[in-house]
Amino acid sequence: MKRIQNFINGRFVDGTGDLFENRFPATGEVQSLVSAAGEQDVDAAVSAAKRALRGPWARLSVQERIALLRKVADGINARFDEFLRAEIMDTGKPVSIASHIDIPRGAANFNVFADQIASVATEAFEMATPDGAGALNYAIRMPRGVIGVVCPWNLPLLLMTWKVAPALACGNTVVVKPSEETPATATLLGEVMNEAGIPEGVYNVVHGFGGGSTGEFLSSHPDVDAITFTGETTTGEAIMAAASRGVRPVSLELGGKNPGIVFDDADIDITIEGLGRSCFANTGQVCLGTERLYVQRGIFDQVAEKLAARARTYAYGDPFDQKTTMGPLISEEHRRKVLSYYEKAKAGGAEILAGGGVPSIQGYEGGSWVEPTVWTGLPEDSPVVRDEIFGPCTHITPFDDEEEAIQLANNSPYGLATSIWTTNLSRGHRVAGQIDAGITWVNCWFLRDLRTAFGGSKRSGIGREGGVHSLEFYTELRNVCVKL
Repeated sequence: MKRIQNFINGRFVDGTGDLFENRFPATGEVQSLVSAAGEQDVDAAVSAAKRALRGPWARLSVQERIALLRKVADGINARFDEFLRAEIMDTGKPVSIASHIDIPRGAANFNVFADQIASVATEAFEMATPDGAGALNYAIRMPRGVIGVVCPWNLPLLLMTWKVAPALACGNTVVVKPSEETPATATLLGEVMNEAGIPEGVYNVVHGFGGGSTGEFLSSHPDVDAITFTGETTTGEAIMAAASRGVRPVSLELGGKNPGIVFDDADIDITIEGLGRSCFANTGQVCLGTERLYVQRGIFDQVAEKLAARARTYAYGDPFDQKTTMGPLISEEHRRKVLSYYEKAKAGGAEILAGGGVPSIQGYEGGSWVEPTVWTGLPEDSPVVRDEIFGPCTHITPFDDEEEAIQLANNSPYGLATSIWTTNLSRGHRVAGQIDAGITWVNCWFLRDLRTAFGGSKRSGIGREGGVHSLEFYTELRNVCVKL
């Protein structure tokens, strides 16, 4: 059986931890064994990354780093089919999604941040001095050092390179801890790094679990200079606590219970198209997805009926078949969590407009499948309405006026994303400014300009990624004052 190894100092090596199984979510079958990194392996990876900061990597100019990043992007595209298969086998997501989003964006991130580091400016100030000669202050941008990159399983390659690309663009080195559910593409990227000529120790990958395992060993390592994490909030809190020892910066993109707001003047067809994606895309395993939907009362029945009909249109089956439009959840463990909320909705008296169970798929009975689900009728304090479920489901609630819609949308400890649907753009602007969220879409969803700030508020995270905002996290500005 295939074995997935760690990638440390430019070489693939077995870890000193136990082997663990990596299953294909569509069938539940074991597809590979993964070698977990023990504490000494994490230390070896961090030490390699630290040495690389003083080696050939440190002597490269910005233009030389940019050239290498573009080679990495080209290397991913040259091996597109390998990355695509690895991503599908890890996640179970349909090829129709992974081939258009995950792999292209995974490669594009290296080009995006190559462009960004090539054009980023630093500040300079002239100042007066008592002798009249003056002085000049200017900033230089320095890498932070060794970056611990802890990645989620829902968009493994895309979100990993979203962090690794700017970190390397700024001259840092990285130790990546992929999710134990999705180890393959981060490992395959090690081959591309070697092929592109990235020096040994610049990019490292260690496999394993979180608390008491690889993730904790990495986040608590004293020679890790900063930590970036995307994932659920309780893990983010643990990473933040570990980073406080040594006073290291963190960038945390955490959970969400995102609201959508539909006003009665919305274009219904455009709205249903957008909500269908925001509620059900990637089997609901998107941090930006819509799990709370508030619809103005005059069109509530129409929107509820059409969204429920949309939920019933998805095709299950072989993820490698272009006709498949709905994949499984990531694992049986996660399916148990999602189905527990399906049961809570029933027990709480929800009206089930669509779904609510498990589909029957011949040949894929062992997979982690659930039905896209739409509910209504639950109170706002229901766990189904309050908790992040991370599945293909949403609860719809009516509202009467703009003030009530804003109050309902903000009634959450999370603040990651929202979408507003209205043809009155003045209202769209007005409401967007009053929503507690890091990103708000008006009449669209998941439309991303990678130069813009991305991140959450409240329990949805700390810091911003994207464009120059990523560069600010991965560098330190140092001021130089020159007396003239």
